[in-house]
Amino acid sequence: MGKTTGFIEYTRQKEAYVPVPERVKHYKEFVLVLENEKAKTQAARCMNCGTPFCMTGCPVNNIIPDWNDLVYTADFRNALDTLHSTNNFPEFTGRVCPAPCEAACTLNVNNDPVGIKSIENFIVEKGWENGWILPQPAAVATGKKVAIVGSGPAGLAAAQQLVRAGHEVTVFEKNDRPGGLLRYGIPGFKLNKEVVDRRLQQLTAEGVRFRTGVCVASTKGTTVTNLAKETISPDELKAQFDAVLLTGGSELPRDLPVPGRELKGIHFAMEFLPQQNRVDAGDKVKNQLLATGKNVVVIGGGDTGSDCVGTSNRHGAESVAQFELLPQPPETENKPLVWPYWPTKLRTSSSHEEGCARDWSVATKRFEGSGGKVEKLIACRLEWKDGKMQEIPNSEFEMKADLVLLAMGFVSPVGSVVEAFGVDKDARGNAKATTDGDGCYKTSVAKVFAAGDMRRGQSLVVWAIREGRQAAREVDLFLMGASDLPR
Repeated sequence: MGKTTGFIEYTRQKEAYVPVPERVKHYKEFVLVLENEKAKTQAARCMNCGTPFCMTGCPVNNIIPDWNDLVYTADFRNALDTLHSTNNFPEFTGRVCPAPCEAACTLNVNNDPVGIKSIENFIVEKGWENGWILPQPAAVATGKKVAIVGSGPAGLAAAQQLVRAGHEVTVFEKNDRPGGLLRYGIPGFKLNKEVVDRRLQQLTAEGVRFRTGVCVASTKGTTVTNLAKETISPDELKAQFDAVLLTGGSELPRDLPVPGRELKGIHFAMEFLPQQNRVDAGDKVKNQLLATGKNVVVIGGGDTGSDCVGTSNRHGAESVAQFELLPQPPETENKPLVWPYWPTKLRTSSSHEEGCARDWSVATKRFEGSGGKVEKLIACRLEWKDGKMQEIPNSEFEMKADLVLLAMGFVSPVGSVVEAFGVDKDARGNAKATTDGDGCYKTSVAKVFAAGDMRRGQSLVVWAIREGRQAAREVDLFLMGASDLPR
C-alpha cells in the first residue's frame, strides 16, 4: 500500500509545467514527467483502501493500488506490466484523460487525491526510457482476417489485442496518417505526435497493417471526404475479411443555426484544430485558419473549446473569449454528495491559464458583419426558471469577433459510414450495439461490430480504449469460439 502513513505525511505532488511565456511560443508538450523520488512520494500516499474506488472510477479498471505500491518500492518494470495489463496506451491517458480515477480516490473524500494520472504517465515513460516496451507478435497465426474502420484510440486498442491473438488485422483510415482523434483532434502541446508514432511503430512490428487515405463508402469511386484517395465499399470489406469492427469517431459537430451563421470567419473547431496539427507535421496547408491578430470567440466550454483557446494563444490572437451556455459551476464540489462519482465543478485548463476571458450562462443570438465577413456577435444572458433556460430581459450585449470557433460537442458519427453498412442506429445516430449479455458489440449486420465513439457517442479516450479492448475479445470469440483476451 505504499507507505502506511504516507497519505498523512505527504501532500499531492503535481507535475511541473513550462512557464506560460515560454510554452505559448511553440506547439510541443510542456508538462514535465515526475522525477523518480517525486513519483515514489506520490505513490506512497495510496491508502490501499478496502474498496479501491479508483479502479471502478477508471473505465479501463486500472489496477491502481498495485502499481502505486510497485512505484513506491521502485519496481518500475512490474509496475509497467501491471499498467499494461489493463491499458494498451497509458501514455495517451496519462496525458489527456481527465482522471475520473482521481475523483473516485478515497483520499479525495476529505483531502487531495493521489496524483494517479501523473504516476501512470511516469510509469509508461520509464518503460520507453528503459526499452521495456517492445513488439509482442503472436506466436501462432489463426488465419482469420479482421478489418477495423477508424484508427483512433478504440481502433488501435482493438487492433493490438486482435493481432496479439494471432489474427491478421488491417486498419482503414480516411486521413493520410493513422491516429484519428489522437493525430488530428488533440493539439500537439497536449499530446506530442511522436508519442503516437512510437506506438504505431510497435503495432506495425506486431503485424497490424495500416491503409491510410481510404474512405469506406457505399458507392465505389465516390468519397464522402476530400481527405481520402481511395474508396472501398462495405460489401468489399465483408467479402475480404472474416469480421469488421467499426471504430470511427463521433465527427458530426453540433451547429449553431442563428442569423449570420453563413458569414465568413465562423468555423467548427475541427476545421481549425487539425490544420495546426498538419502544419506541425510539416504539411503545407492552403488558406490555413489563423487566429493571429484576431479577436477570437470560442463557443463551448469543454475540452475542445479549451484546445481552441490554447491554439489561438499560440497563433498570437489579439484576444480570446470563451462562452458556455450553462451556469458557472462551483469552484469546489460537494464531496459528501457526489463522491466517488465525477463531480461538476469549475475546471481551469492550462490553456485558460495562458489567457482567456471566460463567461457562463451566455447564448449567442446572431452574428453581424460586413462584406460577408463576421465582425461581432450579439449575445444575451440566461437564467434557469422552472427547470428551463430563459433569456434575461434587456441583457443583450455585443462582442468583437473576427474568428468564431464552434466547439459545442458532436452529435453522432459520420452518418454515411453507418448507413453504408446498413447497421441499425440508436436514437442519437450511433451504431446500435449492446455491451451486455450475448452478442456484445455486435451490430444488426452479420460479422460487423462497433465500438468507441461509433457506438457510444462522443466520449473520452479512456472509454475508447476500454471499448476497443472489449470489442476485440468479442471479435476473437466470434472468430474462434473462445477467447483468452481480457474482458
